[in-house]
Amino acid sequence: MQASLRGLRGTVRVPFVALLLAAGLLAGEQAKVVAASGDAPQATPSLLAFGPSPATIVCLGDSVTGVYYHTGGRRAYPEMLEIAIRMAVPQAQVRVINAGISGHTTVQGLARLDRDVLQHKPALVTISFGLNDVVRVPEEQFVANLAALVARCREAKSQVVLCTPNAVITTSSRPVEKVSRYCDKIRELGRTLNVPVCDQFAAGESLRAKDAWTWRLTMSDEIHPNMDGHKRMAQELCHTITGREVCLAKVGPPQDFLAKTRELLKQGKPVKVLAMPPWDAVVASVLKQFHPQAVVEITPWPTDGKSLAELERAAQQLVRATKPDLVVLAVPADAAATIDEEFARSYSWIMNWSLSFGHQEWDCVVVHPSVVAPDINVPRGDLIRQLVRAQDLTLIDRPAGDRSPAEVLFGNILKQSP
Repeated sequence: MQASLRGLRGTVRVPFVALLLAAGLLAGEQAKVVAASGDAPQATPSLLAFGPSPATIVCLGDSVTGVYYHTGGRRAYPEMLEIAIRMAVPQAQVRVINAGISGHTTVQGLARLDRDVLQHKPALVTISFGLNDVVRVPEEQFVANLAALVARCREAKSQVVLCTPNAVITTSSRPVEKVSRYCDKIRELGRTLNVPVCDQFAAGESLRAKDAWTWRLTMSDEIHPNMDGHKRMAQELCHTITGREVCLAKVGPPQDFLAKTRELLKQGKPVKVLAMPPWDAVVASVLKQFHPQAVVEITPWPTDGKSLAELERAAQQLVRATKPDLVVLAVPADAAATIDEEFARSYSWIMNWSLSFGHQEWDCVVVHPSVVAPDINVPRGDLIRQLVRAQDLTLIDRPAGDRSPAEVLFGNILKQSP
């Protein structure tokens, strides 16, 4: 098998190596090693010597790298990577900069490398492209662009980690088989250039093979992971960089989940609230407990008799057009979905559409049905909790055995926002 694999690589390497030599990425003994070995380079225990001196890492990529609604609009795997490294190496003085932009390929990555990456003088750059290149950039050009990115980072004295894109749900434009081919190119380039590869695709495929539903719940849509998926990606990348394993599962959502609302209240400005019932009739009085002079403008979001799919469509049409300051999601327990997959998809998209596209422009909280109906068994109640956590949003829930009125539970959670 090894001989046949080397033979296969040899059929494509002659022009590829010529390209790398021309780019100045291979020379002398290194070129001989590439020709002689098909083995991946052995990663050092830690790529950076973390200590008292600050180290900057820049994560370059597309919408999976950037901060968008899929992960709650406040952070993504680069921000979680900084948390992970501090967990793995407590003495680390590290700053991770997110340089991900939606829709970008290696073409745009090259064009903005100086501005978005190298000007920060990073000790290490992670490069994660592929899901848009699969659609718009031929494989040969994709490899050449990645090679050029590596060369320019090395010229700037930055170490590099190449990342395969995350595993995906097959679509017509991004079939798994084609994404896998692009991942093979990334792995081959890593071996050729002696660049560490963080194999996010392989990690996702491994989880999918072991537990397909657990993997599915790490996805916000067919190609974008949610925050649970991003935590796993940050863990993988942390291991590649530090050689140490950490677990981010217990890291909760950001505590300042009412940042915009509180700032408007402090300034004495009106707060525009879009709320599902019964909170459309309650939220104003709760906010006035903190600021008695608050001006609260309520827009009700009707839910009575609507299916989960209907609420999803309403979220798409209503929220971003309204541009509220605070969204209160309270999907009723009887909002129907036939199967768990349908429920997970629609509930995730209700949350997705309830957030702005990029960095969050308004606050959003989710209320569990048990808060209003403590005596009923909420269908898929635990799945709701998992989906909200995976969106990195704050959930107002009813603790077991707590018989407090719904308004009290709602107010208690709002008080927790600093």
